[in-house]
Amino acid sequence: MTNATQAQLSRTAEFIAGAKATVPLIIGAIPFGIIFGTLAEPSGLSTAGALAMSLFVFAGSSQFIALGLLSAGAALPVIIATTFVVNLRHMLYAANLVPKVRHLPQKWRALMAFGLTDETFAAVSNRYLLQENIQNAHWFYLGSFLAMYGNWVLCTALGVGLGELFPDMTEWGLDFAMSVTFIGMVIPHLKSKPMWGAVIVAGAMAIATVTMPHKLGLIVAAVCGIAVGLSLQLLLKAQAASEAQSR
Repeated sequence: MTNATQAQLSRTAEFIAGAKATVPLIIGAIPFGIIFGTLAEPSGLSTAGALAMSLFVFAGSSQFIALGLLSAGAALPVIIATTFVVNLRHMLYAANLVPKVRHLPQKWRALMAFGLTDETFAAVSNRYLLQENIQNAHWFYLGSFLAMYGNWVLCTALGVGLGELFPDMTEWGLDFAMSVTFIGMVIPHLKSKPMWGAVIVAGAMAIATVTMPHKLGLIVAAVCGIAVGLSLQLLLKAQAASEAQSR
């Protein structure tokens, strides 16, 4: 077997592994995508507009916020500014991945930036942050991204169709599945005091700042959680170093 063939098999294996790692998150996102599709027309967005938003924006929470603002008659600059603020959390994800993807060509990094979602970041975190060999990890990322992307667009189209058949679907409570999905993303990482501290503080701050305009409370909660988690991590390292020196 030639080196080129081995490399191709490795890329294919990474791609499939990335898609498989995202399947549990996709299941939770299915109702979320369908509900977005059902809300499109009542909010004043055409079928083509809803599909275009999922194809070119591809940001679940921001798309819902945009629909709400659109139905309320908000101006386009307000919609853009609000969704921008909500998506600032992706900068935190990107900051973790930048050192791992700096070697990739610009086209790859642009594609990965477009595909960066909460679910994909959760799916690829272990692959990128816990494994040393990341030569073909971007193919793992691509598999995760395309699996989630295809699911989101398909569910949007399905929701648009179902919305016409069942106008009251938005009252079925299907959006609860997305909350369960986010909980499922966090739980596997709760293995240390810094992680527990970050999650508890971020959760408490999210509740305390829920009334802040333009969803700014999400950013405040994220920054506070990161600050506490990092502080605890540094404190534990300092304690471990002090104990090592005293022996």
